[in-house]
Amino acid sequence: MTSNYIKTGVLLAALTAILVSLGALVGGETGLVIAFIMALGMNAFSLWNSDKIVLRMHGAEEVDERTAPELYALVRELAAKAGLPMPRVYIMHSEQPNAFATGRSPAHAAVCASTALLDMLDREEVAGVMAHELAHIKNRDTLIMTVAATVAGAITMFANMMQFGMLFGGGDRREGGGALGIIGALAAIILAPLAAALVQMAISRSREYEADRIGALICGEPLWLASALRKIDHYARRIINPTAEESPATAHLFIINPLSGQGMDNLFSTHPNTENRIAELEKLAASMGRTGAVGSSPRGPWG
Repeated sequence: MTSNYIKTGVLLAALTAILVSLGALVGGETGLVIAFIMALGMNAFSLWNSDKIVLRMHGAEEVDERTAPELYALVRELAAKAGLPMPRVYIMHSEQPNAFATGRSPAHAAVCASTALLDMLDREEVAGVMAHELAHIKNRDTLIMTVAATVAGAITMFANMMQFGMLFGGGDRREGGGALGIIGALAAIILAPLAAALVQMAISRSREYEADRIGALICGEPLWLASALRKIDHYARRIINPTAEESPATAHLFIINPLSGQGMDNLFSTHPNTENRIAELEKLAASMGRTGAVGSSPRGPWG
């Protein structure tokens, strides 16, 4: 929906404003320029290498028509419906059912599903999940979230620089009535990274809702994805993903939060509450005249 894109734009602008303000506080106009240059450099590096880093981190193995013919054919069919180039297809060996998409552009994209997800879901539900991941690619959400994560990281870095400066003499200049004073500087050090994290998580939640909607339209059956989300959420809460726990910064990539202790649809969550997502999909299904049982087809070739 247009409202989701507007919300994302406003949130990205808020992140940028926090970064610029903090950069100016650290070093005035020079700090502001440095903040922009560093953010651009970090964005470029992260965007160009994010797919390789994430796939390697989670031990994903690329598959093709020979090694995973059913999954590969399904992704190819859905990509054609979405008007996307065929992405690379990966499988990660994990006991937690989950999936993610990565890549700097539709032409350099990859989708990945865990072995547990392929074992657990039927073909319709896998189609819903893969359509959701293709929607992320179509919406260029990897680009959006890479920018958000990089800017948030730069904000944290500048806050750390302010803290370092105060501990080793930088605070003296502010005590006599500088731009913020010691109390203002402390507030910036504490609140700026927190505000950046909250904005980053809000962006992530808004992109998940949009990927659910577009993914449901790609596969043509919102209830396929609704059923898959219900099953994945049920088991993901109970099965630890050690790699994700060690690298929580990648949590926003997954269709369901892979971290243990995940919360509800609150300010500190990278993902919306699953029941809220399912409710939105059910509304969409009703508007499309789609009703009936989900998950009734025979289990896929992965089960």
